[in-house]
Amino acid sequence: MHKITLLGTGLIGQFYAASLIGLRNRDEIKMVYSRTAENARKFAEKWNIPRWTTDLAEAIRDPETDVVVIGLPNHLHKEAALLAAEAGKAILCTKPLARTAEEAWDMLEMVEKAGVFHGYLEDLVYTPKTLKALEAVRQGALGKVLWARSRETHGGPHSDWFWKKEFSGGGALIDMGCHCIEIGRNFIGKDIRPVEAMCWADTQVHPIEAEDHAIGLVRYENGAIGQFEVAWNFRGGMDLRDEIAGTQGTIWLNHWLRTGFEMFTAVGPQGYVAEKAEGTTGWLFPVGDEIGALGYVHMFLDQLNALDQGRAPMETFYDGYVVNAIMDACYRSVNSKRWEPVELKEWRGGVSGEAQQALAEYDADHWIIKTETMPDGSLKYILRHKHSGEISQKIVPPTH
Repeated sequence: MHKITLLGTGLIGQFYAASLIGLRNRDEIKMVYSRTAENARKFAEKWNIPRWTTDLAEAIRDPETDVVVIGLPNHLHKEAALLAAEAGKAILCTKPLARTAEEAWDMLEMVEKAGVFHGYLEDLVYTPKTLKALEAVRQGALGKVLWARSRETHGGPHSDWFWKKEFSGGGALIDMGCHCIEIGRNFIGKDIRPVEAMCWADTQVHPIEAEDHAIGLVRYENGAIGQFEVAWNFRGGMDLRDEIAGTQGTIWLNHWLRTGFEMFTAVGPQGYVAEKAEGTTGWLFPVGDEIGALGYVHMFLDQLNALDQGRAPMETFYDGYVVNAIMDACYRSVNSKRWEPVELKEWRGGVSGEAQQALAEYDADHWIIKTETMPDGSLKYILRHKHSGEISQKIVPPTH
């Protein structure tokens, strides 16, 4: 059984509380922190939490709790992690781990020096659909993953601090690109080193200093490409989609706008529909189990079970650091308008060069480029000569 200090009472704090309370029927939130007394008190009353405070250090050092869950604005992550590490408590931190890779590395060093458990709360790699797709990929259903594309777009975040670059560290890229990049890493393989990134970002709609739209590519050591699309200017709700393409197969995932639950109403449901929904009338797309669909339930199960079992969770502070390093490269690319290297102080994955293609032979002299069945049932082979490189085709008539 774990007794938890929860830092933060915003939207993410609500999702975390809903996921944690009664999740394993033995963990309890005993202390909650908010920067305002009214928010802390109301949150504690809503979730039946016995103690609340507006003092960050007091919340973290609570003598009854052994786990600190950080659901605070980005600029407060490092301070909270330092206090929790000094208190010797297990630390679970929301995404992104930090505003920059340098800040994330400092946090990683803190927790490792203190010898405390650390987990990175990247919920979107824990959605039920994603976990099942990852298992299929690991079993070889797609062959070698060549390309992983992840998209998250909506009309913008709920709280003012997201829109302030000095607090958040950036705009849509750091807010949602962290999700998409880590989804790509999981499908391509977290032991495959990211080597460089190319990114476009701009502010197209909102009067802010940070970007409200970004599109980027991350190239990995084995030749695979991760692609992300993020925006705060998308109309119509929240769009969460992933596509993974391999040498032997493809996976498409649609997590939010098309969930199989579609409802039309002329008067509205008179309440909350789903995260980032823009309206309450017309065609709506509610979500049956929101915290489950977004990965929060499986995320906390993995993190707390890992703590009990003395193992590393699926996502650690090191993963958060790598994501921050990739985002730093993306921001440099926005300014330089060229590919920028992903700079890592330490790489803990595998070492490999460019993976060799699995080439199929047609005969002793030819590789198969493509095989296609024609309308009359014949087979067309597009071939490449092994020595001359000449491209040719051969048609084999149907056998019947």
